[in-house]
Amino acid sequence: MNCAERAAKIRLMGFDIDGVMTDGRLYFSPEGDHCKAFFSRDGLGLKLLAKSGVKLAIITGRDSPIVTRRAANLGIELVMQGVEDKRAAMAELLARDNLDFAQCGYMGDDLIDLPLLRACGFSATVPDGHALVRQHACHVAQAPAGAGAVREVCELILRAQGNWERVMAPYLD
Repeated sequence: MNCAERAAKIRLMGFDIDGVMTDGRLYFSPEGDHCKAFFSRDGLGLKLLAKSGVKLAIITGRDSPIVTRRAANLGIELVMQGVEDKRAAMAELLARDNLDFAQCGYMGDDLIDLPLLRACGFSATVPDGHALVRQHACHVAQAPAGAGAVREVCELILRAQGNWERVMAPYLD
């Protein structure tokens, strides 16, 4: 089964934060506060994917109020932070909706993501993701992390599911 066929079956798509939705850099102030930069076009891609009926989730190893705020801004309700076993976290989300791993996807960039990426029906990573992650991902984005990679994957799924024209219609009328 090719990547588009896998993406066509997705009902729940999960995303990592650091190195996927951001460029992976961590910024800390002298007081220990940190910040992250998100790409607005990635955000619109996520909103369009959700509008098409695909449920969105964030599963990330770090715990950050910034992620909570970004998820709320995007309308993403399924947010799991501070997660060490991302595969188990996704299994919990899938069980809530009676879905299986063939119906979910995940986009991650590092070794902690690999067990989940290998379990999902569809998997994606960024161009500078770890070599093993790139080797096992169905799709390696051309756009960089934190600068369009998420949008690229959202559009790939929208096209694979035949929803591209429908979600673009309001912008073209």
